[in-house]
Amino acid sequence: MVWALEAGAVDVRGLELEPVVSDIQTLNEWALAGRLEVTALSAGAYPAVEERYLLLPHGASFGEGYGPVVVARGEVDLHDVEIVTPGPLTTAKRVLHLALGDTIRTRDLPFDEVLDEVVSGRAEAGLLIHEGQLTYADAGLAKLLDLGLWWDEHVGLPLPLGLVGIRRDVERRDDVSAVLRDAIGAGLANRGQALAYAMQFGRGIDEETADRFVSMYVNDLTLDMGERGRAAVTHLLGKEPEFAR
Repeated sequence: MVWALEAGAVDVRGLELEPVVSDIQTLNEWALAGRLEVTALSAGAYPAVEERYLLLPHGASFGEGYGPVVVARGEVDLHDVEIVTPGPLTTAKRVLHLALGDTIRTRDLPFDEVLDEVVSGRAEAGLLIHEGQLTYADAGLAKLLDLGLWWDEHVGLPLPLGLVGIRRDVERRDDVSAVLRDAIGAGLANRGQALAYAMQFGRGIDEETADRFVSMYVNDLTLDMGERGRAAVTHLLGKEPEFAR
């Protein structure tokens, strides 16, 4: 989506769009204050910001039988150890508590520090999001729980991870929504160019890993989550959220 906007691949309908890059926990915190007119945010964070934001039906990331993973250096009982997690508002942490209960011990860190915290022994287990889901074995860690698989087995719907919200006071919401949808479509239609652009934000991962990660989370549900995606979001949040068009 961002590649298409930066490359001028879509008609922006006279709108001025300025991409802002930050990690998901920071975006979640900014959303609490309504800092950005349009923002990516964790699905798990939406209840805390729903008075400020509507959801868009596109731009979301879903896991289809895969998702955030809990890893450790060896076999441990996740109910008996501290698990480092990528932020209190992340979907990953919300689903972790759904899977293991509210009595587990957790500690929040920036998402890109979780893996090293486990490798170093400072934590016995960690909850990985983003490319860490694919690279943990290279660091000598073992997967103990796949939350995407757990969700698939217990719910039978795709796991909503990231969503896109638009602030309720934004004028021309329909135009903003249409431009972003067009940009996602352009990115999917020009995947090679879009992936090359995205690689600069890949935190040092190789092209093969980046391609695999994008293939997991950028798909038809990203273009439009449809009824299936909406049902999944509703199930995660425990109520039906309010969508813009």
